[in-house]
Amino acid sequence: MKLQAGLLAVVLAGSLVACGDSGGGSGDADAAAKARGPITIWYSNNAEEVAWGKQMVAAWNAQHADQKITAQEIPTGKSSEEVIGAAITAGNAPCLIFNTSPASVSQFQKQGGLVPLDSFPDGKSYIEDRSGDVAQQYKSTDGKYYQLPWKSNPVMIFYNKKAFAKAGITTPALSTYDDFLATSRKVVAAKAAKVAIYPAPSNEFYQSWFDFYPLYAAETGGKQLIENGKSTFASDEGKKVAQFWRTMYQDKLASPEKYTGDAFVDGTSAMAVVGPWAIATYKGKVDWGVVPVPTSSGKPASEIHTFSDAKNVAMYSACKNRGTAWDVLKFATSKDQDGKFLAATGQMPLRKDVATTYADYFAKNPDYKVFADQASRTVEVPNVANSITIWQTFRDAYSKSVIFGQQDVGQALDEAAQKVDQLVKQS
Repeated sequence: MKLQAGLLAVVLAGSLVACGDSGGGSGDADAAAKARGPITIWYSNNAEEVAWGKQMVAAWNAQHADQKITAQEIPTGKSSEEVIGAAITAGNAPCLIFNTSPASVSQFQKQGGLVPLDSFPDGKSYIEDRSGDVAQQYKSTDGKYYQLPWKSNPVMIFYNKKAFAKAGITTPALSTYDDFLATSRKVVAAKAAKVAIYPAPSNEFYQSWFDFYPLYAAETGGKQLIENGKSTFASDEGKKVAQFWRTMYQDKLASPEKYTGDAFVDGTSAMAVVGPWAIATYKGKVDWGVVPVPTSSGKPASEIHTFSDAKNVAMYSACKNRGTAWDVLKFATSKDQDGKFLAATGQMPLRKDVATTYADYFAKNPDYKVFADQASRTVEVPNVANSITIWQTFRDAYSKSVIFGQQDVGQALDEAAQKVDQLVKQS
C-alpha cells in the first residue's frame, strides 16, 4: 500500500516538461472532452484491486462495444509514481489511472500531465456530490480538481490481544499519550513483545504518514501539514505529537532499527499503525483489536481524525477520447461499483455516508465498521507545489530529532517549518 522512494526522479523529470493541463491547445482539449471511443486504463497490482478492475472493465465493455476499455496493471518500476511520471514525459500515459497518489498530483499537474475534471460540465458537481466535504482537500491551488477522491484506508492502532493478555491487559488503555506510554511499558516489561509498536524508522518522505501525521491530525482536530500557504506542524500540538514519539523511541518502546518483514504479524511489536486493508493480511495470523490513534487529552473516538492513506483516480492529458474516459470514471465510482470495490478489497470508498450506504456489507463484516466511521474524519496530504520535497524536509528533521535524538525536537520542527514555508512559496 505504501509508496516507494523513486518518486524524486519524477520531480526531476517534471522540471523538464512544460506546464499546462492538456496535450494541445484549448481547441484540442475541447474536442477531446467530447470525443468517444476506445480508452486505456491502469490499476494497482494487488490481487483484490485487479479482480475488481477486471469485473468493472468487463461490465463496461459488455455495454459499450464501440468504446471498449483496455486495462492493465501499472507497469513495474521503482514506484508507480515514477512510472506515471515517465509516461507523462513520454506522452503515452493511459486515459485513467486508478492508483494516483494525492502527494504526486501537484507534480503531475506541473508536468502538464493531468486533465482538470472541472472541464466536464458535471465534473465539479459529481466529485462534490459523491465525496461531500472531504472533496475540498483534493482541490489544487488553482481551485480545480485534477483528481477524483476514490478510496481511503484510514489508519488506526491495531493491537495484539494475546500479547496484551500476556502483559495482564484485557482492556487496553491507549487513548491518551500517558496511557499509551504506560501500556507500552507494561507490554515490553512483560516481554510480551520486543517493542510496543514499530513504525518504519526509515527516511522515505512518506513514512511520516504512518507515525507523526495520523496523531497530528487527531491532536489538531483535522489540520493538514500545510494550510493557507504556511506550515502548521511547529505548533504546540505538533511538538506534543513529536515529543510523544520521541519518548517512545527514547524509552525503547519503539525501535530505530529497520525491520524486514511485518513486525506486527511476526510478534516483534504488539501494535501497528495501519488501515483496513490489513485485516485480510492479519486473518489467521494475529488475534487483533483496534482503537483510534491517541491524543494528549484522550478525545472521544467520534472526534478523532486520522490520515486517509488515499489513492485517487486522475485523467491524463495524453487521452484522446476524454468523453469516454469521463463516463468510465463515473461508472467505476458509481454506488454499485464502489460497493463491489468495498466488498473485494475492504478499502473505504471516499464517498458520503459509507456506513449507511453499505449497511448490509458492514452488518456481514463487522470488523470493518469502525473504519467506515473513521473514514468520515480523515486528513489528506496538502495539495501544494513541491509536495514531495516538503515531506522529505519534514522527514529529515523528524528522523534526526525524534527517531535518533540528535537534535532538540522543538528546534528541529521550528527549523523545518522555516524551510517548508519557503518551499510552499515556490511555484
